[in-house]
Amino acid sequence: MTGAKWLPTLILLTAFQVLSAGQVVISKDGISKQSAIIFGLYIAIEWIYTIVSSIVRKKASPALEFVAFFLTGIGLVIVASVDEKLLKTQFVAVVIGFLCYVFLLWLISSMDRAMAMRLPMGIAAIGLLIITLALATNRNGAYNWIYIGSFSIQPSELVKVAFIFVGAAALEKLQSTRSLTQYIAFTVVCIILLFLMKDLGTALVFFFTFLILAFMRSGDIRTIILVCVTAAMGAALVVLVKSDYVIRRFSTYRHIWDDMDGSGYQQTRVLIYSVSGGLFGVGIGHGKLKNIFAATEDLVFGVLCEEWGILMGIIVILCFAFIATHSIKCAIGCRYAFYTIAAVAAGGLLLFQASLNIFGVTDFLPMTGITLPFISRGGSSAISCWSLIAFIKAADNRTWLGSRYHTEVVE
Repeated sequence: MTGAKWLPTLILLTAFQVLSAGQVVISKDGISKQSAIIFGLYIAIEWIYTIVSSIVRKKASPALEFVAFFLTGIGLVIVASVDEKLLKTQFVAVVIGFLCYVFLLWLISSMDRAMAMRLPMGIAAIGLLIITLALATNRNGAYNWIYIGSFSIQPSELVKVAFIFVGAAALEKLQSTRSLTQYIAFTVVCIILLFLMKDLGTALVFFFTFLILAFMRSGDIRTIILVCVTAAMGAALVVLVKSDYVIRRFSTYRHIWDDMDGSGYQQTRVLIYSVSGGLFGVGIGHGKLKNIFAATEDLVFGVLCEEWGILMGIIVILCFAFIATHSIKCAIGCRYAFYTIAAVAAGGLLLFQASLNIFGVTDFLPMTGITLPFISRGGSSAISCWSLIAFIKAADNRTWLGSRYHTEVVE
């Protein structure tokens, strides 16, 4: 998708978004000016970024960003169809996330700058988790949300970015035992703090990401240390499962039909309503699942299948598969190990998180309360997801065409 070859794709993406957003902007009550302005601004951001990135700065194909814009747009429409009052907050979070993507891409464009930020990133990440543990209130059995007036934030979502950043920076220097030891200590502290918060879903995501980083680091005796630490964290997860709340979640697994109006209420409704939508759905805003608790968060994939159709659900799954495979493709031939490790870890994290959400609400896996990347409502999640794709974009050598980085590679 070089040159102006991206133009037909962008036009098609815009047409899709106009048609889908139009169904919530225009209703029997008239035209919602607020929704129209928000979706208009969102589409404008897509066009401005693509033109500046591809034509003015002549960067690599915007295929990755198109997928992120596509998924995010679906999420915004679902939020608007369920509760228009929440759309503005979600849109602001998306804009912040997009700006974080641009900033992080600039930050890691220089390896000297990236290495210098490793320690501050690590300290900030642990600091955020400690603050969360001290100030968070119980929400669905976990202490991972901080409320500031009418706003709420989930710091563990933001720590995902720092976790990959610190890991990739530490493992960039393969010969440095000190860097490796520091990262192991950083990982253990993060996982322990997540255990104390009883945030099982995020702990699993961190655990899986650590496995990817450990695999990317394979090659000598120090890998054995990583494997041993991984095994220890796995044992700690078993201990965590002993909490009453987690036990209740696991006791429901594969038994949701035994208590359809109790512990299995959400998941049975997801299965019933999502299938009732058929291939093409019942129509945006016309589903029944949107009236169930956490419809735009944990259950959003079910809402998608019911209202947009199972076919759209399959397309969304393929989008996450594309992000993961694209991260691997971009990681091949990187000048620095930092880009390779960070890209694969970010792509793997997003795919794993999507799998936990989709398979959790459909009862293939225990439900963890993890959001569906880009689509689920949640400001912290939106910021985290957009930031993560900066690692994948940075791994593509074409991103730096004409820049000082590209000159260094050529030389």
